[in-house]
Amino acid sequence: MSFDVLPGLSFPLGATVRSGGVNFCIYSKRATAIELLLFDAPADPRPARVIKLNPKENRTYHYWHVFVPGISGGQIYAYRVHGPYAPDRGLRFDSTKVLLDPYTRAVVNWENYSREAAMHPGDNCPSSLRGVVVASSDYNWEGDTPVRQNRYNWEGDLPLRRPYSKTIIYEMHVAGFTRHPSSGVTPEKRGTYAGLIEKIPYLKELGITAIELLPVHEFDEQDVRPGLKNYWGYSTIAFFAPHRAYSYRQDPLGPVDEFRDMVKALHKAGIEVILDVVFNHSAEGSHEGPTLSFRGLENSAYYILDPEDPALYLNYSGCGNTMQANHEVVARMILDSLQYWVAEMHVDGFRFDLASVLARGKTGLLLEDPPILWSIDSSPILVNAKVIAEAWDAAGLYQVGSFAGDRFAEWNGPFRDDVRRFLKGDNGMVKLVANRLMGSPDIYPQPDREPNHSINFVTCHDGFTLNDLVSYNSKHNEANLEDSRDGANDNHSWNCGIEGATQDPAIEALRRRQIKNFLTILLIAQGTPMLLMGDEVRRSQQGNNNAYCQDSELSWFNWNAVAGQTEILRFVRELLQFVQSYEIFQQEQILAVSFGSQEPHIVWHGVKLGEPDWGDNSHSLAFTLRHPQAGENLHIILNAYWQPLHFELPPLEPRQSWYRLVDTALPSPDDYSNPQQAMAVLQKTYRAEARSVVVLGAQPR
Repeated sequence: MSFDVLPGLSFPLGATVRSGGVNFCIYSKRATAIELLLFDAPADPRPARVIKLNPKENRTYHYWHVFVPGISGGQIYAYRVHGPYAPDRGLRFDSTKVLLDPYTRAVVNWENYSREAAMHPGDNCPSSLRGVVVASSDYNWEGDTPVRQNRYNWEGDLPLRRPYSKTIIYEMHVAGFTRHPSSGVTPEKRGTYAGLIEKIPYLKELGITAIELLPVHEFDEQDVRPGLKNYWGYSTIAFFAPHRAYSYRQDPLGPVDEFRDMVKALHKAGIEVILDVVFNHSAEGSHEGPTLSFRGLENSAYYILDPEDPALYLNYSGCGNTMQANHEVVARMILDSLQYWVAEMHVDGFRFDLASVLARGKTGLLLEDPPILWSIDSSPILVNAKVIAEAWDAAGLYQVGSFAGDRFAEWNGPFRDDVRRFLKGDNGMVKLVANRLMGSPDIYPQPDREPNHSINFVTCHDGFTLNDLVSYNSKHNEANLEDSRDGANDNHSWNCGIEGATQDPAIEALRRRQIKNFLTILLIAQGTPMLLMGDEVRRSQQGNNNAYCQDSELSWFNWNAVAGQTEILRFVRELLQFVQSYEIFQQEQILAVSFGSQEPHIVWHGVKLGEPDWGDNSHSLAFTLRHPQAGENLHIILNAYWQPLHFELPPLEPRQSWYRLVDTALPSPDDYSNPQQAMAVLQKTYRAEARSVVVLGAQPR
């Protein structure tokens, strides 16, 4: 070992700036030798310095470590790891490959990166990814004493800690939000964290309270068919590093601080930041995939291997491999990553992609009490962070309503499907939709569960946009170069009479009405609503329901639509303001089903008061929402039938009348009226037009 390095410490993992230098630590149980590579510049073809770790001095148990004096934040580094290559035993060491530190905070050399070179035999150093040493924003270690460093000025910023009951989520893509030339963002900032900052006024005016970002952990854009690009980002390679391609600043440390700038600016606007995190698999893919990090460090620890053939991976993610989330080291990495993003990057929560994978054990079997999920659930650092599970995986494990832990909210897939089928006109949907409106007590029967832990959505990144949901009967994914074999087939969509775009005024009017129906049901239902980026301006993907590889105008937010789709945009803005002004839509307890309760409650009706029709051939439902203490009294009519229906209205106290707030059958601006400008309904019945939603509010005459 060189005289100018020290043994170092076995904690913490990663690269840690200390007084006088940097401590490096990495896990590998079966490695026989490890080399630390130090580069002078991100794109250097070869390291300026190679430090060979001595197993006697630089290894404690399975942790390899070294302290290098004279370097600091900004240092570029990577590893070579030696060990047996024996796939039949689950070992895939390859010292010709340069490996990323799983704990690196930033990644460089993307301009020279080659996935092919990492996949095939031979030295890939010139085209390898490298990590960057990032100094902690909070402290610098002087021995065992933390000392404030304040490298990044948070200006007093902290996560917002908004309850689910007051949350409206907007799922969006960092790059896609501002990449279109019509965004008005300067060209060099389009598609970046900095570009998103410029559009915060739009988000604030829209009325959402949280953005849920598609993956921003560093991912491999080349993990896709030739000629395409991994656009969505579900191909993570570094769980602590913000994606460099989304950064305007391209210096080694730039993406870290630019991401922080974005979070700080959003928080100043009262908007939370939720990250879509992908801990179910990595960018290394199947056994034929590249060696980038985990595979070359300790393959059998990071991945679930086929017990009958350890050369192969069990694939519960649909992406070639499955992270072994409940392995002690992997679980620690996941928890460390989440805590880092909360403590040092100030994010407000996480949505876990294919979260049911995290409930699987070391052999792939479902665990009754998965350690990683309970660790997340009980972490004191994460206690105020939102944790949202996509409670299924690609191998058929479906846990909506039964996901582990006490704190996890869940994407409510049945809400999406049942509301789509109801408005499409399918039979047997009224009872199901009633449950979805109540916060899905049939799915979440736990008595102490908040209804807002149901994340309600009609559309998300995966599937049709809202415009396409009412414009296409079938998916049109030809651009993905898979002969449209990809993407879901059961979309419960309806084109309203013509496939695709049309100038037919009658069909266009029906599509606008259906869009308003979806939006109204989504926002008046108990639970936490989530909107998809661009649905408010009828963003279309031309029928593509799996645009994961479409980094083009097909996926981007077209800002010309803000002026071109004013009807839907106005409707969304007004409706969001309306639901946020009513306490009945912000309840943290399930509503009572009662006529006379003094607690917030719901009363079900049909065309006749107190007589809901739960039959298979029913296509309509009405209900009254009352919050006596807040003085709120609403009557809501859902008519998914293809003919008008007359609904009886509940009697009111003297000197009160019903006022029309929403009627999706009416042209703009009469489709929504704020309570101060609403028209009185003087009749004892209300004619709800075919395929419409009506909201009436009780007010003094």
